[in-house]
Amino acid sequence: MPPLLNRLWRRVRATVAPVPDISATLWLQTIQRYPFLAALSLHDQAKLRVLSALFLHHKEFHGAHGLTVTDAMAIDIAAQACLPLLHWGDPAKALGWYDDFVGIVLHPGEAVARRQTMDEAGVVHEHTQVLLGEAMERGPIMLSWQHVSNATENTARGHNVVVHEFVHKLDMKNGQPNGCPPLPAGFMGTHTGRAAYEAWWAAWEPAYEQFRERVIMAERFGAERPWLDAYGATSQSEFFAVACEAYFVNRERFAKEFPGLMPVLDAFFATQTTPTHKTMS
Repeated sequence: MPPLLNRLWRRVRATVAPVPDISATLWLQTIQRYPFLAALSLHDQAKLRVLSALFLHHKEFHGAHGLTVTDAMAIDIAAQACLPLLHWGDPAKALGWYDDFVGIVLHPGEAVARRQTMDEAGVVHEHTQVLLGEAMERGPIMLSWQHVSNATENTARGHNVVVHEFVHKLDMKNGQPNGCPPLPAGFMGTHTGRAAYEAWWAAWEPAYEQFRERVIMAERFGAERPWLDAYGATSQSEFFAVACEAYFVNRERFAKEFPGLMPVLDAFFATQTTPTHKTMS
């Protein structure tokens, strides 16, 4: 571990007590595995290490289908889960956004879930759904380790299942996800909660509709497929999660695709104080 990074880690760690430790060797291996983590400044890496250590202290990992969750795997997930909280001040308070659950279930590969839906006539239909991850309201998070570990390819494509599921948790903080998490007072220079949400939706609604149109044109008429994961076109909440994962792991490409969303996400993830009450779109 470089001496400067060790000094930064000790300095940041000293501000939060007690803070569990993360092996310097394991931490450096995590940073090196994920290009978007390696691109962080040394100071931000040290802050992320503190957040990740606290996260690991409060969460429990469970391997499904015989998967053994190693320390290295848990650290990889913790670092990515804490990335959205990096600039939200006191680590313990920032992690309060994830206080509605403890368990994280890792599957070796894709998971298959049984679903039930009811049509307009009241008939219940059963089907299966293949999942890379799932965040349950006031419940655990499920992740596919195969997808988590495919760092290089996923970064190029703007994919990150860990960020995706954990920003769903942010969106769920005030109830059912709708693509708009609770916003801090003064968001983007606004003076009221209503104005904050109006500023949010003024950027997100047209971006979502334009993206849906691009996906429809690609799927139905053979137009060029958009770079962002088409799953984001299924709902406002999925568009928010898909956009956030791309924003964190491939910021340069995301900025080219969605310049109108960059200032909104920059404002939201830069500093977080007291959220206002969520309103539905």
